[in-house]
Amino acid sequence: MTAGGQAEGVGADPASARQPSRVAKLVSALFYGTCSFLIVLVNKALLTTYGFPSPIVLGIGQMAATIMILYVSKLNKIIHFPDFDKKIPVKLFPLPLLYVGNHISGLSSTSKLSLPMFTVLRKFTIPLTLLLETIVLGKQYSLSIIVSVFAIVLGALVAAGSDLAFNLEGYIFVFLNDIFTAANGVYTKQKMDPKELGKYGVLFYNACFMIIPALAFSFATGDLQQATEFNQWKNVLFIIQFLLSCFLGFLLMYSTVLCSYYNSALTTAVVGAIKNVSIAYIGMLIGGDYIFSVLNFVGLNICMAGGLRYSFLTLRSQLKPQQPVDEENIPADLKD
Repeated sequence: MTAGGQAEGVGADPASARQPSRVAKLVSALFYGTCSFLIVLVNKALLTTYGFPSPIVLGIGQMAATIMILYVSKLNKIIHFPDFDKKIPVKLFPLPLLYVGNHISGLSSTSKLSLPMFTVLRKFTIPLTLLLETIVLGKQYSLSIIVSVFAIVLGALVAAGSDLAFNLEGYIFVFLNDIFTAANGVYTKQKMDPKELGKYGVLFYNACFMIIPALAFSFATGDLQQATEFNQWKNVLFIIQFLLSCFLGFLLMYSTVLCSYYNSALTTAVVGAIKNVSIAYIGMLIGGDYIFSVLNFVGLNICMAGGLRYSFLTLRSQLKPQQPVDEENIPADLKD
């Protein structure tokens, strides 16, 4: 966590805070991609292979892990974020709602879709993020970026139209997850002022504000009872993977915030797209819930090619020397 704390240090240079180094950008992006890759595989095993019936309870476990890790780190002065005051909910809104919506919809869609279709449909996060960054943050993007986005959307539509394992509930959850993910990334970037809550404060208070409502919702819907009555709680391998998912949930949230802080919400979405390529093809071989068809496979590949092209354009521009300008007004990490 020390890398994430550098920008929040008392003696940090304001200019360097506005212009993070290319190493920091690259490391934070790789960290996010690795965490995102691992948690999808672990969650898929828990929710499909073991048949764990409660995505909400799994999300609550990840929130609890986040709260405990950050609070203990704060007590031991490893990290710093402000103590609670009545202005914090106003400062954070609407992030807690987006946070819990992102959590629950993501886990629910993972349990109901094959990994290839899940990863392809998750690519709709990219055009949604681009649209929101244009509206909320006033950013502009090149024609090459827009063409790549069109290829992603076209491929996803072709794949979805020929999905032989179509699951309406899964599709609804994954599209909700796309919306929540895009909005969460954009508003996290907007709210993450080191002089206010900072990276760790955003993570900690998001989890604190939403864990009780999530528990209440889980109890009211019977989700919590199904989880407590699950027959695998004596299985050591299941418990290890459940705890690993909780820890990875914290790492994913932390790495998402870190990547958005050093890069942009759109760069974070692009790194997720690169990760999704490997997950999509791995998912054809594991999980047992992907049904092959030629048209679906063609759509998957169009979408993946668009995502890779999009990622190449973005990451290539990341390696270009940065000009000493305000990156909030001129998106240097996305200029073609």
